[in-house]
This record gives sequence, C-alpha cells and structure tokens, in this order.
Amino acid sequence: MKKVEAIIKPFKLDDVREALSQAGITGMTAIEVKGFGRQKGHTELYRGAEYVVDFLPKVKVELVVADDQLDTCVEAITKAARTGKIGDGKIFVSPVDRVVRIRTGEENEAAI
Repeated sequence: MKKVEAIIKPFKLDDVREALSQAGITGMTAIEVKGFGRQKGHTELYRGAEYVVDFLPKVKVELVVADDQLDTCVEAITKAARTGKIGDGKIFVSPVDRVVRIRTGEENEAAI
C-alpha cells in the first residue's frame, strides 16, 4: 500500500476528485494549506497599497491506495491538476505499513 499526497491548486480539486473517481479510486482527504515553492508568492494591490503574499493557498489531497492502483492514481491526479503553469503542485508517494478500519477492525487493503 502507498500513501499519495498531492499539493494542487484549489480550483483543481473537483477535477482531481472526479478523475480519481473515474479511475475507481474511492476515498480521499482534502486539506486547505498554504505554502510556496519555486513560485515564491506574488504581489497584490489592496486599497492602493502593494502587499507581498509569500504563502499561496493550495489544497493537499491525501489518499492510501493498493500498490496496483498507484500508477493509475498518480496519472489521474497529474492529468486533472495540470494547467501547464508554474505552481501546479507536486505528488509525494510513501509506503504504508498498516491500515485499520476503526469501525470493523478490517486491516490493510480490506480497510482501504
């Protein structure tokens, strides 16, 4: 099993959710986050004054998938989240040792 964490632009969340659903991947967590990478923020004009915005709003999507679903998952997220512009985000993949469904006690792939 693998944990997939994707940092994406907020307006791409619905597209990513739909792409994952069409790929047969159910269940995900979305968290509003702020951060920056190469994009390094930007400046905004507010009431005549210029402000530097260092941390940009992003959405972090987390899900755990079976090993055989990993490539499908990463491909679905990549295609749905891509705009071709700087700041599209990143995908991180990590191993997961154990998953337990609290309600039933099911473990590992049965619990996903």
